[in-house]
Amino acid sequence: MKTKKKSAGGSLVELVVIVAVALGLALGIQAFLVKPYRIPSESMVPTLEINQRVLVNRLGNNFGDPQVGDIMVFHPPIGATSDGRTCGVEVSENELCPRPVNKKADVNFIKRVVAGPGDRLRVRDGHVILNGKPLDEPYARPCGEGPGCDFPGEITIPKDHWFMMGDNRGQSDDSRFWGPVPRDWFIGGAFATYWPPKKLGLL
Repeated sequence: MKTKKKSAGGSLVELVVIVAVALGLALGIQAFLVKPYRIPSESMVPTLEINQRVLVNRLGNNFGDPQVGDIMVFHPPIGATSDGRTCGVEVSENELCPRPVNKKADVNFIKRVVAGPGDRLRVRDGHVILNGKPLDEPYARPCGEGPGCDFPGEITIPKDHWFMMGDNRGQSDDSRFWGPVPRDWFIGGAFATYWPPKKLGLL
């Protein structure tokens, strides 16, 4: 019994459908499950270098809160990328910002969680004092003599907010200057790096 050969038109339609389905799956995965992210600055050195690529778990963001030590991608408060402080309340230059402005920016930042809701936080020489005890931070690069290294006072993180800092403490624009990040501004947690190949692995 002879089998019918597919027409050229039928093969083309099949190819178009396969490509469309594959593209739809890729977009769906990126929108709801895993999203690639390029490191834009040196704020997370030495953990993450400029132009390094990471994978961000978007789905997990819906089932659990960030934990101290997690590397998260999120929207910062509006104005966080401009010069100067954008704190939600008036503070002096040597005070930690206890609360952000009410509007988020369109850009994405990547930083590490150093404190959560209800935690008491101080910063000394760029290192975190969490609830009265130094936080173990083997990933942190020394702050040096730059701005944002020492803050004399202590703040308490508000409900449903998380305090974010870059590992490169002397070169990071973070919650010290514009306040803790609300829960619904988080995009997801970075869990792996895939580029360059020599950096391939879990975070």
